[in-house]
Amino acid sequence: MRKIQFFDTTLRDGEQTPGVNFNTKEKVQLALQLEKWGIDTIEAGFPIASEGDFQAVQAIAGAVTRMTVAGLARCQKKDIDRAYEALHQAVDPQIHVFLATSEVHRQYKLNMTKAEVLASIKEHVAYARERFEKVQFSPEDATRTDKAFLLEAVQTAIDAGATIINVPDTVGFTNPTEYGALFAYLIANIKSEQPIIFSSHCHDDLGMATANALAAIENGADRVEGTINGIGERAGNTALEEVALALHIRNDFYQATSNIKLNETKRTSDLVARLSGITVPKNKAIVGGNAYAHESGIHQDGVLKNPETYEIITPQLVGVETNSLPLGKLSGRHAFVDKMQQLGYQFDQEETNELFKRFKELADKKKQVTEQDLLALVADQGRSQEDGCELDVVQLQYVSNGHQGAVVSIIKDEEKQVASAIGAGSIQAIYNSIDQIFQQQPKLLNYEITALTSGEDAQAEVHVVIECQDTNEKISGIGLDFDVLQASAKAYVQASAALKKRGVLV
Repeated sequence: MRKIQFFDTTLRDGEQTPGVNFNTKEKVQLALQLEKWGIDTIEAGFPIASEGDFQAVQAIAGAVTRMTVAGLARCQKKDIDRAYEALHQAVDPQIHVFLATSEVHRQYKLNMTKAEVLASIKEHVAYARERFEKVQFSPEDATRTDKAFLLEAVQTAIDAGATIINVPDTVGFTNPTEYGALFAYLIANIKSEQPIIFSSHCHDDLGMATANALAAIENGADRVEGTINGIGERAGNTALEEVALALHIRNDFYQATSNIKLNETKRTSDLVARLSGITVPKNKAIVGGNAYAHESGIHQDGVLKNPETYEIITPQLVGVETNSLPLGKLSGRHAFVDKMQQLGYQFDQEETNELFKRFKELADKKKQVTEQDLLALVADQGRSQEDGCELDVVQLQYVSNGHQGAVVSIIKDEEKQVASAIGAGSIQAIYNSIDQIFQQQPKLLNYEITALTSGEDAQAEVHVVIECQDTNEKISGIGLDFDVLQASAKAYVQASAALKKRGVLV
């Protein structure tokens, strides 16, 4: 039976989602969970893009023990050198080199002829192969490229040393019939003395990313690229969890397996959703809140008689638990540490001390601390440490003419900074105060409140996205607290600190 490789690009293509910005610590945390989920290769980032991306790729290369770690590079020697510098200490490094091949990209973006594109592929893939045993080449916008020229480009890359060929549907243009036929055409016509792995990379602009990826597998692709929850540029990428479950549930049809540990699926999805600030829609396949809910009376009757009447996937298969975590204010340090290890986390002494302190504070306010609460606690802690900026005090007061006043203090680089402002409402007053501290005037693009669990003692999780009005750069922030106003302030402080850290003047 065939084994399909899973290539995750959540940390690279997924981070290109407007407003998503993972810090290095979060990227390592996500990488470790992806490795636990069973990912074969992780695209850790684009090392030449920024110093932060380089450091994250380097950190992931040193942290994971089983996964192949890949770095993205243009057909430029400086990109390849930077990727090698970031990855050379990885247990199993890979480089992913790309160059556009479609006419519209050649003419308007690259200003290159076909001959120049082929020459660049030959030169740079060969250069990459001198440094990496595993070299992947992607003809960007492959599905809008003339088939004969696409074959020529792919053959050039193989002759130069590429052993993995990715066929990207960069703008989500194709459909399953066309995409499957394209793989069959390339596989039938390439010439190579060694095995070549063909990989799919699909975007969801027409809502067919998962279907296209499965069509590629049907026609010979042995690797699928995508992201968790389908996040990414524009409408996003192939949702890897959907492909993994399709291969499992319809094994009779696809006759293929993977290394994915399905019971880690929901936990992986939740972690990406929390750290990215992109909430999973309730009706999302596999991991959505309603994926295993039944409203219709007819459906409910059928499920009570036999779940298989309306459930092709059991909640437990993907790690959806029905019971709460029995941890509370009387729980000790050993039980807390043991549970965190079960969730896949390893912390040093200092981190454990701080997390346990915050856990006890949380347990004093809640009757029972759930797994969701713990995952949020870890995510919130990681962001606060990375940003070096922490909300101290929020004080509100009523002002005449229907306005609200707010006084906010922030611990920034171990110094307390205080500001006050008024606004049409409490949130606006708080955010105006924070803007004074950071000396900024960003645009608030999105403000969203989510209850982590049900019940009166649920924590509020606030997601915000702000935009620098000069550069249009978008940054997200996440805040967690029982008090909605406190959570709102935390989220805004986090986003503001991240924007300042990038050197963006707002």
